[in-house]
Amino acid sequence: MHLISSVNLAYRELLLKIKNATVLGTAEGIIHWDMETMMPPGAVEQRSEQLALLSRLQHKLATDPEIGKILSTIQTSPTYQTLNQEQQRNIYLINKNYLEQTSLPEKLVGELAKQEAVTVNMWKRAKVKKNFSLFKGDLQKLLDLSKQAAEILMKVKGTKTPYEALIDNFEPKMSANQIAVIVTELQRGLKRLINKIEISANKPSTTVLSIPVPVENQRKIAQLLTEILGYDTASPNARGRVDETEHPFTTGYYDDVRITTHYHPNNYASSIFSVLHETGHALYEQNLPLKWKYQPIGSTCSYGIHESQSRFYENIIGHSAEFWTGLWPKIKKEAPNLAKVDLDKFIHAVNKIELSKIRIEADEVTYNLHIAIRFEIERDLFADKIKVNELPEVWNQKYDEYLGVKVEDDSEGVMQDTHWASGLYGYFPSYALGNIYDGQMAEAMSKNMPEWRSQLLQGKLSQVNQWLRTNIHSEGNLYNPEELVKKVTGSNLDSQPYLKYLNMKYGSLYGF
Repeated sequence: MHLISSVNLAYRELLLKIKNATVLGTAEGIIHWDMETMMPPGAVEQRSEQLALLSRLQHKLATDPEIGKILSTIQTSPTYQTLNQEQQRNIYLINKNYLEQTSLPEKLVGELAKQEAVTVNMWKRAKVKKNFSLFKGDLQKLLDLSKQAAEILMKVKGTKTPYEALIDNFEPKMSANQIAVIVTELQRGLKRLINKIEISANKPSTTVLSIPVPVENQRKIAQLLTEILGYDTASPNARGRVDETEHPFTTGYYDDVRITTHYHPNNYASSIFSVLHETGHALYEQNLPLKWKYQPIGSTCSYGIHESQSRFYENIIGHSAEFWTGLWPKIKKEAPNLAKVDLDKFIHAVNKIELSKIRIEADEVTYNLHIAIRFEIERDLFADKIKVNELPEVWNQKYDEYLGVKVEDDSEGVMQDTHWASGLYGYFPSYALGNIYDGQMAEAMSKNMPEWRSQLLQGKLSQVNQWLRTNIHSEGNLYNPEELVKKVTGSNLDSQPYLKYLNMKYGSLYGF
C-alpha cells in the first residue's frame, strides 16, 4: 500500500511540473498570434527577443532534472503497473518529451525561436516584393539550425533520417516511407479522377465566385458560419475570436482558441472556406477533455488528426450540397450582392476542379498534389539533395510536372506558404494524412449514423459535432494517430475510402 501511495504522489508531483511548462507554452502561442495579427511592423526585433526568451524558459522547465528523477522513480517502481492507461500514457509522453528536450542545447532552442521570428518577417517582405533572394539568406540560417536540431533528435527518437525526426514532431511514429507509399497511392487514384473530370462536358462556371462582396459583409458571413458550427466568438462567455492576417491559422488552448482569415473583396469564397477550415481546428482544441487539461493526454493527437478535423468541416461538410441548402438564404441576407446567385451554380462553382498554383486555394481533389510536391522537396532538402538557392527552380519544375501550371513569380511559387519560414519542417505531410483520415472517418460515420447528411439538410450539425467529439476529440492524446484511426474506423491507414468519396461526389457533379 505504501509503495502504491508513493508512486501516486510522485505522479501528481510530475503533473504539477508539466503544467507550468504547458501554461508557458500557451502564453507563447498567444504572443505568436499577436505577431501575426496586431503587432506593429517595427516591433519584430523586440518580439524575436521575447520569443527567444520564452522558448529558453519553456525549455528549462521541460528539462528540469527533477522531472528525470521523478520519471525514474515511477518507471522503476515495482508498482508501476498499478497505474491506469491514462497515467501510463502521460508517463510515456512526458518521458518522450523529456528525452528529446534534454538532448537539445538551450542555446540552439533560443536561436531557433529568434531566427523563426526574423525569417517570418523577412518572408512577408520578400513575398510582397516577389523576390526570393531577399528571403533565402534568413531561410538558410533557419534551415541550418533546424538540421542541427533534427540530427540530434534523430538519435533520440531512433528514426532513420533527420527529416523523419521532424515528421515525428507532427505525426508520431510515422515514417517518411509510409508517407511516400500512401501519397503515391493517393496520387495514382487522383490522377485517374482528374483525367475523367478534364474530359467531362459538365464543367461549372465560377463567375458567381468573383462577385464583389464588401469585407464588412464577409465578416458577417464569418460570424454566421462560426455560430452555426458551434464556435462561440460573440457571447459573454466566448472562448474564441476571428481576426485577420495574411495566412489563416488557428492557435490556442481549451478556453482561449483563436482563428484568423483573410478577406478578398473579389473572392468571398476564400474566406468562407478558410473560416470553416480554421473553425474545425478550433473545435478540436476546445472539445478536448476538461479533466485532462494541462496533462500531455489533454493535448491533440497529431497534426494529421488536427488537419482531418479542419478539412472535415471545410470539405466533407462545407463543400457538400446538403450543408448549403439550408444555409444559402442566410448567406444572401448577410451579403446582398449575392441575392441573385443560384444555389446549384454556387455549389458547382465551389466544387470546380482545376489544376492551380496556390495550395490554400486548391480544391479537395488536386490539393494533395500540392502536398506531394512539398513533401518531396522537404525530404530532399534534409537529405542535402537540394540547396536553398535551388528551391525556386525545383518548385517551378515540380508544379509544371505535377499540375501542369507555370509559376510566374516566387510569391505565388516557393514563397506562398509560411511553414518553412516558421521552421515547420515535416508539417506538410499532415495535410495529406488528414484527408486520408477524413475518408476513413466519413465512412465510419456513415455506418454508425446513416442519417447524418439528411441532418445537414435541416441545418443541424449537432449529431456530426457529437460524433467527432465522442470519437476523436474526447480521446485527446491517449493514442498515436494510427492507433486512434484504427480504433475509430476499424481499419489501418487506407487511402481508398477517401478516393471512393471523391469519385462518388465528383462523378455526380461532373456526370460520369
